[in-house]
Amino acid sequence: MKLRINGDDIEISADVRNVADLLKHFQLQEKVVIVEHNREILEKSTHQLVSLTDGDQIEIVHFVGGG
Repeated sequence: MKLRINGDDIEISADVRNVADLLKHFQLQEKVVIVEHNREILEKSTHQLVSLTDGDQIEIVHFVGGG
């Protein structure tokens, strides 16, 4: 499946079926993230419910600490 993630076209394995799977794929499931799916910001509680299809646009923002 081909997704546009943070502006880049990326080929993702077919076993990534929803947003929660995508976050696991990028090892972000334990991080505080904001996910936008086709220009709609998602609540964390919906990550497992939102299915991904070829051509979807995803924006993932995660926070990095430092000083």
